[in-house]
Amino acid sequence: MSVAESWSCVMSLLREHAPVDHADLPGPATEQMLAAAEERMGISLHGDLRTWLLRNNLDLPEEDFDDDVMCCGFDGFPDEGSFFLGIRAMERLYANRSTSCGFDPPDQPDYPFWRNEWIPFLSDQDGWRGKFIDVRDGRVGSWFVGEITVTGEYESMAQYFDSVAETLTKIAGGSFPVCRFTEGRLVWS
Repeated sequence: MSVAESWSCVMSLLREHAPVDHADLPGPATEQMLAAAEERMGISLHGDLRTWLLRNNLDLPEEDFDDDVMCCGFDGFPDEGSFFLGIRAMERLYANRSTSCGFDPPDQPDYPFWRNEWIPFLSDQDGWRGKFIDVRDGRVGSWFVGEITVTGEYESMAQYFDSVAETLTKIAGGSFPVCRFTEGRLVWS
């Protein structure tokens, strides 16, 4: 499946089982927003990331944005404690992670904690852990401050979104013990 098809499956499951959460999600980014973000970040977005953002730019509305936390998003989706980032939150976290030499730490180019070619798309509110897409090949990896960064955890954003859809299906079927759908929302225990 393509990233658009995989994300559509996630959105269909959310609309069916958590319509209140689904209704809270904002609309798509525009090409102009993405071009401006690329200019500010100094890097081109991977095609899968662009496709996804053109379907849902998950930035919180301005009035809900909290300057006291590194990242803001729709809490509890896709899991407890982390959330998908919109373009504004991506830019903010990317600016915090990117370095002038292109990777961090500078003396470990083969095994860095962070590379400038990685753009975060999911994070906790502190930016300590999350998932990124590698703009060079579209693979999805994850980071956790103080741990080894995992590259190629998923071959693509589509594969990652397929795993999110699988989790939502398990929740709907009652076979995911730490989450349920209640009153149109995802509720984590």
